[in-house]
Order: sequence, then structure tokens, then C-alpha cells
Amino acid sequence: MLLTGRIVRGGEASWIGRAFDMKILAFALRCLLVAILSWFVASAVFAAEDEKVRIKDLGKFQGWRENALTGIGIVTGLAGTGDSSTTRTTQQALSNAMAQFNLNVSADQIQARNVAVVMVDASLPAFAREGDTLDVTVTSMGDARSLVGGNLVLTPLKAANGKVYALAQGPLSVGGYRYDANGNVVQKNHPTAGAIPSGATVEVGVTAQMVQPDHHMTFVLAEADFTTSNRVAEAINRQIGAGLAQARDATGIDVRVPDDQMGRLVSFMAKVESVTVEPDRRAKVVINERTGTVVSGGDVRLSAVAISHGDIKLSIVNHTTASQPTGFIGQTGPGVRTELVTNTTVRADEAPGTGFVAGQHTVSDLVQTLARLKTSTRDIISILRAVKAAGALHAELVVE
Repeated sequence: MLLTGRIVRGGEASWIGRAFDMKILAFALRCLLVAILSWFVASAVFAAEDEKVRIKDLGKFQGWRENALTGIGIVTGLAGTGDSSTTRTTQQALSNAMAQFNLNVSADQIQARNVAVVMVDASLPAFAREGDTLDVTVTSMGDARSLVGGNLVLTPLKAANGKVYALAQGPLSVGGYRYDANGNVVQKNHPTAGAIPSGATVEVGVTAQMVQPDHHMTFVLAEADFTTSNRVAEAINRQIGAGLAQARDATGIDVRVPDDQMGRLVSFMAKVESVTVEPDRRAKVVINERTGTVVSGGDVRLSAVAISHGDIKLSIVNHTTASQPTGFIGQTGPGVRTELVTNTTVRADEAPGTGFVAGQHTVSDLVQTLARLKTSTRDIISILRAVKAAGALHAELVVE
């Protein structure tokens, strides 16, 4: 074998070959170790990135709000299912509507079963402009039986300040019906409420005041949390500019708009909304007793606790038998008759109790164990409430 310009023979060549192979093996092991470490680091980075969310998913800027609009209108075209003649509101509304067209008819002279007085509601979003359309909800105010087939007469919608911001009209879409004849009634859902998609037109636009005179904005978290509020402020300062944000309290983060960004406010707000942060989570267990649903975070901890849950079933059964007078067979008389005898049996069955001992476990472990023991959801809810009362459940228990 020729190595480094000289001939190596016999055992010397064999020894050098083995040393060369060991170096290759050591180099391969180092490469494998580096690859494994890199995979773990990349996995940790990706896991951390997956837990981060945009702050626009955690709340909104102060001033971004919707405004409630409401009005009282008239629905016409009903097939005899409108308000009765005893509803004075309907008669007065029709009289006022006719007066707008120079028809002077007193309320006492109006008899109409094809008309109903309704409440009209809509929501005016921020930055609504003239000509935008809004969805409208219509509900009966009187004793109308159904609004199916009705048409809403032009109705002004007012805000809390008394000003008209939209006008609503159009045919109703009712997701139900009601038909009755000769005392027989067939009804589906609620026929006295309906909707008009895009049934209102905005007449007066609104603008939201997002920036204060001192060039500050406030970002409001949907859920109050001091840790998350502080993390949002730090993320804004780190990703956009130092000293721009400061956490005011558990829900509000003040953001200063630089002077050179006042002319590009939309672009600056988009940058702020795109900031990513890892929000802190409060341990919660949500229970819905109506549907038997239990939802909790998988890392909600339990202290050491022993749980035993059993069921005792008590049944009382009556057995009635006829007692025949066997000694008087074939004979009749006033004292000879069949007697009914009732015997009562009381039975108590105790099902095997559900046992569970928790020590540094999670709610997920407890629920999985109870599920394997075929424990009903109602019983799981009762157990969780008892564990919370015992002080072993370190989370907020929300019962809906």
C-alpha cells in the first residue's frame, strides 16, 4: 500500500488502515451528533414559532367599535297573520304612515290584519361609508302570529344620539311558518322574527377616532392578562421600534405613533397588528352541564388527591298475586272469596366505585382515566367540581 510517498508493508500497513477507519468513524459520529442537535434546535424553534400569534388576533385598537341602530317600522302584505284590532300601536302607526301621503284616517277607523308593527335592528360598523348596506333583523312588537311573506316599509334607523344613520326596507326572510285552522296549529321555529340581508342603506358615514391628539393609540386585549400585556409591549418595541409601546394595565397597551408615520397611519397600524407574540394562558376548565361538555387545557395540573365515585341503585317492586281458598273448593258462601295479596321487594344494587389517585397529574390524565372506566360525562363533571372544592384543581372552573 502506498502512503505518503513510501511503501508500507505487513503489520504496519494493517495498523495504519485501522487507524484511518477509526478516524472516518469518529468523523461520521460527530456529523451525526451535529445533525441530531440541529434537529432538536430546529424543532424547538418551530414549536416556539407555532405558539406565537399576531396581536391582531388578541384584541383591537381602541375606537374600533360597532354602533347599534334601531327603529320602529311596519310590515305589510301578511296573509291575515298580522296584529289584531286590539293593538292600538298598529292602528296609530298606520294612521301616521297614511298621514305622510295626505290620507287623514283616524286610528279608530283602521281594521287591518295584514299589517304588523315591528322593531328593526342593525349594526353600523366602524368606517362605514354612505351607500354601504347592512343586514337587518326584524321582530314583531304586537300580537302578530307570523311575518311570513311580509315586506318592511321604509324605516329610518337611529343611533343612541337620536340621529338617523340608515334607511331599511325590503321583503322579509323568515326561517319558519305558522298555519292554523279550526283550532289546529302547525308551527316551525319562530315565524315572528325575520331578517333582510343587505336591507339597510347607510345614509350618514362614520369614522373611528383611533389616534389621540398626542399621537398615541391604545391596543386593547380581548382578555385581561398582565403577562400578555407586558409581552405585547415588549414585542412591539423589539420588532418595530424601541420605546414605542408601554403596557398601561392588564388590557391596554399605549403605542406612540412616530411623527414620520402620521402620514402613513394605515401602514404603521398594519405593522403593529402583524407583530407576533406568545400570549400567556390562564388555566381554565369549562363545563357545560346542558350538553355534558368538558373542555380544558391539557396542562392543567392536579395536586395529590384520591377520588372515589360510586353509584347505588335502589329499586322497589310490587308483586300482586291471587290467594285462592283451597280448603273451600267447590263451596260458595258469603265468606268464601278470592283475596289479592301484594308483596313488596326492595333491592339495592351498588355498582363498583370509580377509583383514581392523582399525584402531579393533569386534568387530561384524569378525564382519560375516567373515560377508560366508562364513567359518564355527567359523573365526570361532578368529580371535577368536587376536586375543585377540595382545592386540588389549580384552574378556574367555569360552569355554563
